[in-house]
Amino acid sequence: MLILAELLTNSYNKIGREQFYGGLMKKMNWLDWVAFILVIVGALNWGLVGFFSWDLVAAIFGDMSTASRVIYDLVGLGAVYMIIASMAKSE
Repeated sequence: MLILAELLTNSYNKIGREQFYGGLMKKMNWLDWVAFILVIVGALNWGLVGFFSWDLVAAIFGDMSTASRVIYDLVGLGAVYMIIASMAKSE
């Protein structure tokens, strides 16, 4: 793992940020960023559920409360948006 991190760091330093990421971060609009953040939040929450049987969203907003359901809905919509956007950008 350390070797991989060093390899990525060296590659990043040699070719620069723009080429390393292939310009991906520069091409993201505000909706892409919102969807990306929502999917990261959902992934981290599922990681907590899987590893520790602890639901962060439910702990903050209540078990299946209206607020937690809205968060779950937004995460799901963000994932659907990212799937559609990635298919559209790959064409």
